[in-house]
Amino acid sequence: MPPQITEIESIEFSYELSDVGTDENGFNLVYEPGSTTTRKLFALSIETDVGITGEYVGGNSPAAAQINTFADYLIGKNPLERERHWSEIKRGLRKYDRMGIGPVDISLWDFAGKYHDVPIHELLGTYTKRLPTYASTYHADDNGGLDSPEAYADFAEECLELGFPGFKIHGWGGSDAARDIDREIETVHAVGDRVGDEMDLMIDPACEYQTYGDALKVGRACDEQDFFWYEDPYRDGGISQHAHRKLRESLETPILQTEHVRGLEPFTDFIANDATDFVRADPEYDGGITGAIKRARIAEGFGLDVEFHAPGPAQRQCIAAIRNANYYELALVHPDCANTQPPVYLGDYSEALESIDDDGTVPVPDDPGLGVEYDWDFIEENAIGRRIYN
Repeated sequence: MPPQITEIESIEFSYELSDVGTDENGFNLVYEPGSTTTRKLFALSIETDVGITGEYVGGNSPAAAQINTFADYLIGKNPLERERHWSEIKRGLRKYDRMGIGPVDISLWDFAGKYHDVPIHELLGTYTKRLPTYASTYHADDNGGLDSPEAYADFAEECLELGFPGFKIHGWGGSDAARDIDREIETVHAVGDRVGDEMDLMIDPACEYQTYGDALKVGRACDEQDFFWYEDPYRDGGISQHAHRKLRESLETPILQTEHVRGLEPFTDFIANDATDFVRADPEYDGGITGAIKRARIAEGFGLDVEFHAPGPAQRQCIAAIRNANYYELALVHPDCANTQPPVYLGDYSEALESIDDDGTVPVPDDPGLGVEYDWDFIEENAIGRRIYN
């Protein structure tokens, strides 16, 4: 008899980040000495009748709300039939952004790896087990941290000394005054002048720039400093094919898009319409490991590289199984405060700034499934909500 799903549990929990606050609008995390920011995540477990549990910690409230609409469909189903479930749930969530698929699909892949006693990358087809890694910064602040072009250059140099082969800038935001394009341009030049001959450099405005002119000015500075990529500059949210094709035609620096383009078909259209040079994938955002790998294969067919968004064990398993990727994103990092990742991992799995080796790489977990063990005691102690489906 094939295995069957017997119960799904979603636990919402909170954790604190010290010396971290937000910008004026409350959307970007920034260094703020003495402040504490509370974040919320979800821990998902899928129980089966063979005593093996698929697990994943991540996601957000909109995703959790979507899981509530389709969890009952999965009860009694074979957890190994991921492709069928992906297709059915995709159809069921057709009115929404479908981000609820991600945590569930990752948990099903974790089950499959444990069921077959192999890491997920072996089920996908292993290509590599060490991932070149770039340092991806917190957003800029005006609080004595990453508060100037020189501070960014100093931190880039620190990351170079730690062994990072790449460095990505997240600049200022939160108010019209903070969005000083001249300061953004000065930061591009300061970092480029300091370490540009020794590191791949990137910038991600995170859709803060308000005009095509702003995006063009910063892009031309990236051209002068030979940046590796330029990511999501526009206030459109990163989704306009026409706008990004126009920007791409005006610059030498490759642009990276599709982090905010939901769905496999719009993603494919974005590539087919020459609207980007690099593309994004994220197991949480893009329909789990199933959806993220579909993106990677599509990009490969078009001759493009796919760069995975954010750190995490699911991202590591995916990147290990594809050829057309350059980097793993270690985010968010800062010289004066800790990474934003939750303290939910037992063992030696780490997303700390110091977790790379001398070659600037991080390992791919090699235990069954995602290859990590979660600290369920911490999750339970910090639980603030729970849903059980059976």
